[in-house]
Amino acid sequence: MTLPIINCPVSAGEVFRFIKKEGYAIIKGLAPSNVIKAVAGQLEPFFGQTPNCEGYFWGFKTIRMGGIITKSSASHELITHPLILEIVQAVLGPYCSSFQLNLTQAIRIEPGEIKQPLHRDQEVFPYEHPGSECQINVMWALDDFTKENGATRIIPRSHLQKLDRDPPEDQIIPAEMPRGTALIYLGSLTHSGGGNRTTQPRTGLAISYSLGWLRQAENQFLAVPPEIARTLPEKLTSLIGYRIHEPNLGWYEGQDPKILLSGERPVTLPARDYIPRQITEKLKERQEKLLKLEKEAA
Repeated sequence: MTLPIINCPVSAGEVFRFIKKEGYAIIKGLAPSNVIKAVAGQLEPFFGQTPNCEGYFWGFKTIRMGGIITKSSASHELITHPLILEIVQAVLGPYCSSFQLNLTQAIRIEPGEIKQPLHRDQEVFPYEHPGSECQINVMWALDDFTKENGATRIIPRSHLQKLDRDPPEDQIIPAEMPRGTALIYLGSLTHSGGGNRTTQPRTGLAISYSLGWLRQAENQFLAVPPEIARTLPEKLTSLIGYRIHEPNLGWYEGQDPKILLSGERPVTLPARDYIPRQITEKLKERQEKLLKLEKEAA
């Protein structure tokens, strides 16, 4: 069985409806071939320097590396792709004032690697959240993904079911797709990396987005410190986390952390409220009533 592939052009609404039903979507033609080629070329030297993973979950014949924003400037176009961000907003927007970049990870499954254990990426967040999504991921194929070379294995509609780590094999389907295709899947979808039974590695780029009030899987402020972030476009730095999340989460000296990208690092600043306007109006009304009562009492 093969999974259906959606061809561009396509609207975010169409993809969202498909994801809501199936838990994933595979979109062909989102990224120009020259961008995919540039990303792969920029990452290649780092693959040569990065040791294999060490663990039964990450694998022993797999290379994983983060910090993709600083390793590949071409990746910025994929991370901030307008259609992807529209889809992420549709999935996560109802549950946060702004979503964020959760991780950037290049993954190379080498020959001889076995299948990764089935899991849900949202398991990294230790809380129950039925009825809402906390994370959505995009796997960009930097090589052709095949059943033989370790294509991501998914269980369609598993986001609607109880987690099962040992389902019948016929329920697990490899996301076979050509280079440059994007596999988008929910953090609640059961999936895993496949085993590589070929003589060539399989490389993909995983970009994950999460609710803006959750801790990021990859510490973006270490991966992209202020001195580097200030050289990047605001759309990207906002995703990294250099912005406030209402109400008053992630501040620096009581202000939006993007102030650190101005080139200075103020030691003291006036703390400001970063809360939704409707709450601000209610607080203002309440405080004005209290002041009036105090004046009348005086």
